[in-house]
Amino acid sequence: MPAAASLAPASLLLAATLWGLIWYPYRLLEQAGLSGSVSSLLTYGLGILPLLFLSRRARAGLDGQWPWLLAVAVTAGWTNLSYVLAVIQGEVVRVMLLFYLAPLWTVLFARLILGERAGRAGLAVIALALGGAFVMLWRGEGFPLPANEAEWLGLSSGMGFALSNVLTLRTRDIPITTRSLWVFLGVMSMAGLFTLFEAEVPARIAAVTPLHWWLMAGIALALLAATFAVQYGLALVPANRAVVILLSELVVAALSSRWLAGEVMEAREWLGGAMIVAATLFSIRLHREKSP
Repeated sequence: MPAAASLAPASLLLAATLWGLIWYPYRLLEQAGLSGSVSSLLTYGLGILPLLFLSRRARAGLDGQWPWLLAVAVTAGWTNLSYVLAVIQGEVVRVMLLFYLAPLWTVLFARLILGERAGRAGLAVIALALGGAFVMLWRGEGFPLPANEAEWLGLSSGMGFALSNVLTLRTRDIPITTRSLWVFLGVMSMAGLFTLFEAEVPARIAAVTPLHWWLMAGIALALLAATFAVQYGLALVPANRAVVILLSELVVAALSSRWLAGEVMEAREWLGGAMIVAATLFSIRLHREKSP
């Protein structure tokens, strides 16, 4: 099996792990007085500096690609910002469940934009993953809908994530550094708009301690690693399969929220998580069987 065939799924798993843990340092920053939008603006601002250097020679030859890059910036910007806002405000596991309704949106966007069909095996994997999400989310009555602002943010983040994944495939020929630069620009732009409606932002930034600046630098490095991993993986893995692999983020978030925030998972949530893990493993197995 070619190296890329194994590295691409592994890169998506790495990104999922980082995103499944990154909610915690953002909560620490929120406790220090920095809102999700301000901390996103600062962390992505720190992360964009090396991207400006790395992508300086890759900006030529992008004629005709600017609309697609702009679309990537807008969708990825909203995805990342709304994710941060959601996990700061809400219960991590429930936010993640709503976020990972993304396979449903991915099927739609991949069909409309890429003409990609999921196939029976792909649809079975998605059905298993979605079934796990519904098992974990359902409260015993009615159709599970978002119950508060954080959960609606999580749902909209998942929709943006699905569209961003498909658009990344559409721009796969553009260097990863350039695509990543536009993702960071998108997050900073979205976060900057949100901070315009917040009070005393300069004063709160001025009060940040050196320890928290180091924490933000660490987050910036994690964001860079996750962004590069996602951009690499999504360029080589079909959108419908990629989003299922990335579902492992849900398991990481569930475990970390239990250990770090005391959020308790019930029996049905463990069952749903097991279904999602099974879907992820099945997806990777299908990918290996189809690879030469």
